[in-house]
Amino acid sequence: MVRITKVYTGGGDQGQTSLVDGTRVAKSDSRMAMIGNCDEVNSWLGMEIMEINRSNHEGFSEIIAALSRIQNELFDLGAELACPRDKVPEYMALIGQESSDRLCDEMDAWNEDLAPLSSFILPTGSALVSTLHVARCMTRRLERSMVVMKSELRPLCLQYINRLSDWIFILARAINSKLGEEETLWVPLGQRISDR
Repeated sequence: MVRITKVYTGGGDQGQTSLVDGTRVAKSDSRMAMIGNCDEVNSWLGMEIMEINRSNHEGFSEIIAALSRIQNELFDLGAELACPRDKVPEYMALIGQESSDRLCDEMDAWNEDLAPLSSFILPTGSALVSTLHVARCMTRRLERSMVVMKSELRPLCLQYINRLSDWIFILARAINSKLGEEETLWVPLGQRISDR
């Protein structure tokens, strides 16, 4: 169990912070950007839970449970990202293949009830859907920052985040469908010009 007795230490006042093993790194380090991106994704998923609760729609308990599970998995991932690859503590539980597989199973289940896509979807809609589109974009940014550090990461970490961005996209579509809302499709420029 993690024990935090004091949030502020002053140790980062000069632009450095510590990794799990105590190694000091600049806050501008690529690893810290990656960890920060992971935290941002987690926060946007927390916003989604808040939006669901605030909306008072019924039938979202399984989605809230899945989002909460992923928030915990992102903390697990963040802890691993905060370790040099050769210094991950033996006691630390790591994201495994089963986490990616579960995301795929959930995507497959949601996709069964969704119409096939005929175009790209514009990232818009209700607060519940738009919040997920932001989370999806943030997840892609996290993935790009992880690719920069690829040699320092287990392949399963990248796989999980790649699946997660797809999962968030399909969840946004599933929620949109559950709310009975139309998706806003991209209309290519050539078609927009010919429709004038």
